[in-house]
Amino acid sequence: MNKIVVAITGASGAIYAKCLLDSLSQMPDQIEAVGIVMSDNAKIVWETELGNQDYSKYPFDFYQKNDFNAPFASGSAQYNTMIIVPCSMGTLGRIASGMSDDLVTRAADVVLKERRKLILVARETPYNLIHIKNMETITLAGGIICPATPSFYSKPQTIEEVAYTVVHRILDLAGLKASSYRWGNKH
Repeated sequence: MNKIVVAITGASGAIYAKCLLDSLSQMPDQIEAVGIVMSDNAKIVWETELGNQDYSKYPFDFYQKNDFNAPFASGSAQYNTMIIVPCSMGTLGRIASGMSDDLVTRAADVVLKERRKLILVARETPYNLIHIKNMETITLAGGIICPATPSFYSKPQTIEEVAYTVVHRILDLAGLKASSYRWGNKH
């Protein structure tokens, strides 16, 4: 069973976080625990982009950004995957530099040191050289950079369907089984 940390930062792209939480809530047979850390800016972006506060309605454990008593602040709790969606370049930079000044960066540090899965759904465009070098650093440390770049070969018709093309890739990277469009499959 999977124990997953989801961090939601203040980058644009709350739809990705929403679709991921919707998907995770439908996978109780694959998931033992989900811990959520959501920055204040993430809540503002969610409310601005999605027009609601539905982030508070998910059946997961929510933790404050400075709660170092959260189980996933230690490797002994054995959370095997951390997904940061969307991941701001500020968060990515702090992780790349080894800063552990809040629960998000501490949990990311724990996941990397324990050689578990860290998936950063980068949401910025264009990238500058600092972003690229920070992504390289995280990749060399064992993290996975999964840009929030949708695909269109499944012919998505709504903004949520577009977002799910990224979320399904995230779920695949996390090792979770999700029903999604697969290139080359006959329908």
